[in-house]
Amino acid sequence: MASITLDGLAHAYRPDPKGPQDYALKRIDHVWQQGGAYALLGPSGCGKTTLLNIISGLVVPTRGRILFDGRDVTHLPTEDRNIAQVFQFPVVYDTMTVRENLAFPLKNRGVARDAVTRRCEEIADRLGLSKSLDRKAANLTADAKQKISLGRGLVRSDVAAILFDEPLTVIDPHLKWQLRSTLKELHRSLDLTMIYVTHDQTEAMTFADTVVVMHDGAVVQTGTPEELFERPEHTFVGHFIGSPGMNVLPAKVEGHTAYVGQQRITLPRTYPKLPEEERVELGVRPEFARLMPAGQGVPVKVKRIDDIGRARIARVELDGHAMAATVPEGLSISGDVAGLGFEQRQLHIYAAGKLVVGEGGVG
Repeated sequence: MASITLDGLAHAYRPDPKGPQDYALKRIDHVWQQGGAYALLGPSGCGKTTLLNIISGLVVPTRGRILFDGRDVTHLPTEDRNIAQVFQFPVVYDTMTVRENLAFPLKNRGVARDAVTRRCEEIADRLGLSKSLDRKAANLTADAKQKISLGRGLVRSDVAAILFDEPLTVIDPHLKWQLRSTLKELHRSLDLTMIYVTHDQTEAMTFADTVVVMHDGAVVQTGTPEELFERPEHTFVGHFIGSPGMNVLPAKVEGHTAYVGQQRITLPRTYPKLPEEERVELGVRPEFARLMPAGQGVPVKVKRIDDIGRARIARVELDGHAMAATVPEGLSISGDVAGLGFEQRQLHIYAAGKLVVGEGGVG
C-alpha cells in the first residue's frame, strides 16, 4: 500500500510547450493518502486517463514528480511500481480457468503453491467467483471476466495501489450497481489505495470518498461528494455534477444583493466589488430553488413541469434566463406565472467561473 504524491506534475504531448494552452495536463499538486478511495471524474478528453497513465508509469510527465510513500518513481517502469490496473475491457486469459488466471501474478513472483491456493480462494470468495474457480474464463460473462481482472490485482497482498480506468464500460447496466458495491466493500476490508477513472458522476460519487473533478486538463475541485454538490468551487463542477445540474445565471452583485436582469435576490453573504470585465454569475442548484405560488418570492414564468419520478422539476424563466427548480409536493400552479424561493445559504457567486468567497459566512 502507498500514499501517492503528485509534485508539480504537468504533461504536454507536443515536444516544446510554450504555455498552459499546450499542456494536456496542467500543473497538479496533490496527495492521495494510503488506503483512500479516490475517483478522477470528468468528460472525455479532460486529462484523467493521461494522469492515470502517469501514475502507472505508462507516461513520463513533462514536468514534476510522482512519489510513492515519498520515493520518487517518476522514471520507473510500470513493473517496478507494484501497482495493479483494471481497464475498460477485461484482461484475462480465456484458455485458463478462473483459478489459473488469479494465480498467474503470484506464480510469476515465485509464491509457494499452498500460499497461492489460499490467496486465490480468499479473493475468489470476496468476488463471488468461488463456484467458477475451475471454469474456463472464455465461458464467463463480461462482468465475471471483469471480476477476474480485478482479482488478479487484489491477489497480490503487497500491491501499492489499484488503478481503474472506466472499468464498468462493458458491464450491463443492471449489473453495474452490484459491481460498484463489490468494489466499495473490497476497499473497506482490504485497506488499499484505489483510484477510479470515470466520466460517470454516479460511479464516482458512489465509489469514492474523495472525488477529483477535472476539466480541460486541470483539476478544478477536489472534495467529498457532499462538498462537490453543496459548494461547487467552479461553475463546471456545478454543471457536471447533479441531474439537472446547477443553474448558473448572469448577475450583477452589489454587497449582499444579486440582480438577475431586473430581479433582486438577497444573498446570505456580502461580496466585494467585482471587476466589471469578469463574468459574474449566480449559481444555485434546482434542489435549493423551490417553486411558489404567484405573488411570493421572485417572479418567474413557468415553461413546463417534468415529473422525473423522485421529484417534479419546473422549467422556468427568471427575467428571460432559463433555469430549473423543485416543485414542492402538493403545489399546483395555474397558468404560467409563479414565484421562486431560495435556500439562501446555497446561493453562490462566481467570477470568471470560480467561486467568490463572501464576507459574513462561508462561500
